Amino acid sequence: MYFGPVPLSEAEGAVLAHSLSLGAVRLKKGHVLSAEDLTRLGAQGADEVIVARLDEGDVGEDAAAEALAGAFAGSSIRAANASTGRVNLHAEEAGLFRADRSLVNAFNAIDPAITFACLDDYSAVQAGEMVATIKIIPLAVSGASLARAISAIAVNGLAQVRAFRPARVGLIATRLPTLKSKVMEKTRQLLASRLALSGSELVEEIRAAHDAAAVAGEIGRMAKLHQMIIVFGASAVTDSEDVIPAAIRQAGGHVERVGMPVDPGNLLVLGWLGEVPIIGAPGCARSPKENGFDWVLARILAGEPPSSVDISGMGVGGLLKEIPTRPQPRQPVVKRGRRPGTDVAVVLLAAGRASRMGVAAGHKLLAAFDGETLIRKMAGTALASHAGRTVVVTGHRSADIAKSLAGLAVEMVHNGEFATGMASSLRHGLGALGADVSGALVLLGDMPALKPAHLDRLIETFAAHGGTAIIRACDGDRRGNPVILPRSAFADAMTLTGDVGARALIESGTWPVIDVEIGPAARLDVDTPAAVREAGGVTETPAPD
Repeated sequence: MYFGPVPLSEAEGAVLAHSLSLGAVRLKKGHVLSAEDLTRLGAQGADEVIVARLDEGDVGEDAAAEALAGAFAGSSIRAANASTGRVNLHAEEAGLFRADRSLVNAFNAIDPAITFACLDDYSAVQAGEMVATIKIIPLAVSGASLARAISAIAVNGLAQVRAFRPARVGLIATRLPTLKSKVMEKTRQLLASRLALSGSELVEEIRAAHDAAAVAGEIGRMAKLHQMIIVFGASAVTDSEDVIPAAIRQAGGHVERVGMPVDPGNLLVLGWLGEVPIIGAPGCARSPKENGFDWVLARILAGEPPSSVDISGMGVGGLLKEIPTRPQPRQPVVKRGRRPGTDVAVVLLAAGRASRMGVAAGHKLLAAFDGETLIRKMAGTALASHAGRTVVVTGHRSADIAKSLAGLAVEMVHNGEFATGMASSLRHGLGALGADVSGALVLLGDMPALKPAHLDRLIETFAAHGGTAIIRACDGDRRGNPVILPRSAFADAMTLTGDVGARALIESGTWPVIDVEIGPAARLDVDTPAAVREAGGVTETPAPD
């Protein structure tokens, strides 16, 4: 591949190496230059341009990235759209991400032009979560290098997602006078939340005396009914002959391991009774923070139960710290009969002046799409999703917006400060939400391509991460909207001012940010009359003051 400057007379059909803005001409990197492009550039005074010219056998960056992503077929990994030589890979289902370090290193040694970066081996992931990214560095790669890279991906074990296998789980909680019943209840609820990430279910809880014989009896009984047993002791395990390991042996099972080099999580016990795993949970598993119990549980549910030797090798990386940038995948327990995600509310922003529309075209939110106004269409999308409620923030032309929404089950909040910018609308919307809301899906009023399924995908990811992360829609590697803010971000959002929205919270680094692929709908908004028409809408004319 040739890379460098060429005269305009020789540039037709070449690939533009850098985005170019010259007078009225604006062209993006990767654009294939046409004769018309070159005529326009010449008219602006250019006489040469920096390009890439592909040799025979070379493959363009996006085509190469997509070919590599396609090689992961059958590994429970799906690819987003390729853009600027990058394609992101996402888990198709909840499971355990596996990556062989030696194979990944060999892949990245094939050609510096081809790169692959991924999560740590044995990372627990949720459906839709990004697990890896492929980036083609130059504008094209040789076909020979691409073929070698595709063959390397085909090697079994380079990277894959091992799906979780839902299990029926029994809980044995031992009692001592020093352990409060409310602690035991919270432990049960949290365990149910952890299990829900894999589709598993806590089907039975029994509270027994903190005695080896009593626990052994329950282990023997439960092993005939359930696929996994978890024991929470009222007192920490301090010896291999303590209550929980002794109970496993008395029940006829064997103890695989007492203790692990992971902190928090040191005091875990792992045993088996036949094919039923028994985990003696460390005390830290009463907390939602990541600990060694999560590691062992995930491996078992993915069909890769750890041996004693495996556990002994967990020390590197086993010193866990609770840091803001680490996602904590904890799923709230959904009350029986309640749809998942109904504790997320939609805040639909409809207060702006739509100044880019101009006077003649009227308000963009009152443009017609398929026979209804855009704002009514957006409200309908929100109401058809799994969100629990929809709050619409109005401002400019609030009476017309309210009239357009007549008959819909939405709550109206007027923002008298709308002229100060988006932050004021966000504050008003969040301020209208009650204490029972765990997150707010901030929905812009001018995104007609969004469907209820897109919102549901965001809500499901938010629930899968326990309501602790910011969830952001994306189109490939391009970030977009909507965004879900966790309740923990509301206080900071209430301090925002000016024409800023969720981006300020995302860029603060305080919360983990999970990107969810929804395609081009994440980027399509209609700020101008031309954009309304191109999206299939009809502008409101004439427009009142």
